[in-house]
Amino acid sequence: MKKNKFIIAALLSGFTFLSCDSDLDIAPQDQLTQDVAFSNETLARGVLAGAYSAAQQDDVLNGTWQLAGDWQADNIDFEGSFPTFQEVRDYSTLSDNTSISGMWDDNYETIGTANLVIKNVPTVADPNFTDAEKNNVVAQAKFIRALVYFNMSNWFAQPLQVSGGTNLAVPLVLEPFDGNVTNPPRATLNEVQAQIEQDLLDAIMFLDDTDNSVATLGAAQGLLARLYLYQEKWSQAAGLANDVINNSAYALATDYTFYNTQDREFLFTLVNTAADGQDSGQGFSGLSNPVPEGRGDAPFSDNLIAAFNAEPGDLRFSTLTQTGTDAQQNAGRIFSSKYPDGVTNADNAPVLRITEMYLTRAEANFRGGTTTGDTPLNDINRLRARAGLADLTSVTLDDILNERRKELCFEGHRRMDLLRNGDNLRRPGMANVAESAPGANKVIFPIPVNQVDLSEGTLEQNPGY
Repeated sequence: MKKNKFIIAALLSGFTFLSCDSDLDIAPQDQLTQDVAFSNETLARGVLAGAYSAAQQDDVLNGTWQLAGDWQADNIDFEGSFPTFQEVRDYSTLSDNTSISGMWDDNYETIGTANLVIKNVPTVADPNFTDAEKNNVVAQAKFIRALVYFNMSNWFAQPLQVSGGTNLAVPLVLEPFDGNVTNPPRATLNEVQAQIEQDLLDAIMFLDDTDNSVATLGAAQGLLARLYLYQEKWSQAAGLANDVINNSAYALATDYTFYNTQDREFLFTLVNTAADGQDSGQGFSGLSNPVPEGRGDAPFSDNLIAAFNAEPGDLRFSTLTQTGTDAQQNAGRIFSSKYPDGVTNADNAPVLRITEMYLTRAEANFRGGTTTGDTPLNDINRLRARAGLADLTSVTLDDILNERRKELCFEGHRRMDLLRNGDNLRRPGMANVAESAPGANKVIFPIPVNQVDLSEGTLEQNPGY
């Protein structure tokens, strides 16, 4: 994906539904440009490429907020100098946090570009662009929109287990920007999740499994399985995870050398290069590498190290770590080596893996009292065997969640795994334990103050901000 395609698409999408500084002044030619952009198949596919390129921003899928979830929880000690990230770590976040404001803008840029594709591709008058091809392009855009809304709703709304889903999440913007600034209110978490589900169900009908650097059938099923797991719909989650596991396009890798590849381990991975990928040193690669190659901001917490040391010999620790100096110049810190390129920040983003489907199937079957596809014990032992650990003779929910933690650390899952299970984000003895409880105000983020100010009263702020 080339950055110029993102720029064109972002200009067409109006960047966000609210101007960051003032009312937008849109020239009439902008609508004409949109007509040209969807005048043939090649240009229309360029806008889809722009949606993927927008998603490559660090603030969207390329690591900044995936890692922030781990340092708001108990996996990472954030040692960096960014005050806005320190606020997240220390549960002192303010509504004018510029990093959160940037994340809001970048995610809505991505949504806006996906909306362009969804709205306009069906009307492209190109005889070489078949209906089947158009359906696939729209399905990819719906997957992107669903994934971004999924992540946004997790950051700005208390989880379903706290609120029942009736609390406010984020505005649902489902139409392309047309030059008129609107101020949509926040939708409830239930409403956002219903839209995510519908987008994924639509996408599943038309996606395939030919290229895991873009949205695939397996990725859409896998994300829907994750949504159902979060919603405690155990049978649906287990069933969809089982469908992905039984899809021959994907397979559990035999070892841990699959990172930064397009191995069959991945249902969907954003492929990055030095010229086209993470757009700063704040993503997966920059934050999680020691200095001087990286920023040294995100070493392992002592608590995560202890979780691995409880069972010595875990290959997920011995083969996926490196030792170096953190941003505070403390030497000998342990860092993840899942993203080793701290110089050009070209490591791929591991968005969805088949390993997560084994963990989802195990948890959903355990909590639902079922054995769809296999038993929870067999699924967990399959992953433990790859990690070089002995089989368990029985399995508990804590065992399953511990395997999720060790398998998916530094990939953006820990925060929600704790919150949806009613656990504090911090362990006893760590800082801010009380502030990290599910339902606590600063477990979730503020609506950016500039958005609230410009909304003319339609955007309600989260409690505590």
